[in-house]
Amino acid sequence: MIKPAEYNLYTAYGERCITIKPVNQTISGGALYVTGVFKLKEGEVGLGDIVFDDNMREWEYTGFGDLTHVQAAEIARYIQDKTKQEMENPTQSLPKGEGLK
Repeated sequence: MIKPAEYNLYTAYGERCITIKPVNQTISGGALYVTGVFKLKEGEVGLGDIVFDDNMREWEYTGFGDLTHVQAAEIARYIQDKTKQEMENPTQSLPKGEGLK
């Protein structure tokens, strides 16, 4: 996932709007490197990170207990799906002039 995204998480206590911000780095030559780290926020409150392995298969939630494992898994699945879509159509996802690594 290259760009930040909003994810609506539906819980028994109501809807929660979670902002997912990928931590990406620009490497030499201007290519964008996807680190596999995604910061989660609800409004101004940080909820921790979801961190993926190099293949975007395994993940862990490094949060503060604000999300259950099931909720974190739902968000992780969204990130995986969004990343897969962006990798299949990289020119639609990237800012002008950037490459993907």
